[in-house]
Amino acid sequence: EVQLVESGGGLVQPGGSLRLSCAASGFAFGINAMSWVRQAPGKGLEWVSTIGGSITTYADSVKGRFTISRDNAKNTLYLQMNSLKPEDTAVYYCQNSRGTYRGQGTQVTVSS
Repeated sequence: EVQLVESGGGLVQPGGSLRLSCAASGFAFGINAMSWVRQAPGKGLEWVSTIGGSITTYADSVKGRFTISRDNAKNTLYLQMNSLKPEDTAVYYCQNSRGTYRGQGTQVTVSS
């Protein structure tokens, strides 16, 4: 059974940082490109970042502030989020890059 379990979300003030984790099991994590996507209240899914091999790509809205990484030995995907803004408030999901598998999400709220 495929499982993707996100953690690390929470409430943070503008300018703060959070590190999201996604623990994967049940599929060949190490050979899959993986992505983070997010959904803000009342909006659709928005792609945030993808990592495939050593190549990382980012949405313009998070470039320079977010860093995606992975530890294949631990089957874990990460998203380091710095300089957070209120507009980053959303539920963050990890998924394989094709969107075949997606976790349940973790809430990130940026507010003073």
